[in-house]
Amino acid sequence: MNLSQSYTQNEVSGMGQAELESRALIRTASALNQIKEHWEERKGELEDALEKNRKLWAIIASAMQEGDCPQPKEVRKNILSLAMFVFQRTVDTIASPEPRKLDVLISINLNIAKGLSGDGA
Repeated sequence: MNLSQSYTQNEVSGMGQAELESRALIRTASALNQIKEHWEERKGELEDALEKNRKLWAIIASAMQEGDCPQPKEVRKNILSLAMFVFQRTVDTIASPEPRKLDVLISINLNIAKGLSGDGA
């Protein structure tokens, strides 16, 4: 393991779950935004980026369904609805790729990340 990997692993191990989720959402939003902003050069990366985002949302949705989930029922319901929307938008975007379709996915990820980091209110 090189020094950079060691630092990253130590940094991640010191974070709480909400911070990890926030960073993952920001990272996937950033990847989608880079594809959108540089569509012609990077549209070949779209399916991979959408799949990573879908997997992240599947993890988040799964956590909302756990019996020990600390979120209030209404929040869990709203997050699950968002996850379903993300899944549907992902399928739609893969079937008919257009850069503008990424806007809502990017926005959702950034807004949820903001809420997880405690900046939303």
